[in-house]
Amino acid sequence: MNPLRQWDIVRVRVNANDRDEHPAIVLSPAEVASSARVDRINVIYGSTRRPAQEIRPGEIVLDEADGLDHLTVFDCLLFPVVKKAAVSAVVGHVSPERKRHLHRTLVAALRLFS
Repeated sequence: MNPLRQWDIVRVRVNANDRDEHPAIVLSPAEVASSARVDRINVIYGSTRRPAQEIRPGEIVLDEADGLDHLTVFDCLLFPVVKKAAVSAVVGHVSPERKRHLHRTLVAALRLFS
């Protein structure tokens, strides 16, 4: 697999007891994500968006345009740390337009600069 980059969308099992892998956005900066000396990265964890599911503050939705199979909700309030070796595939990359929306969501969710 190629070195990971910030904003890659990957498939990973965040918790060892999870049955399935889920999409996650690599949040760690390039010097961490691509470093052979660092074995872990921070991610924003995603799960399938159900039809009646409301999007809450601190969440963002990505879709097929980002390399995902379907609408996926990402929770921007917590950032799990995962081993790079647990990443099974890179499935996409967050587009520049979505990055701007994601930045705003992260700032609001974490109450940065308030």
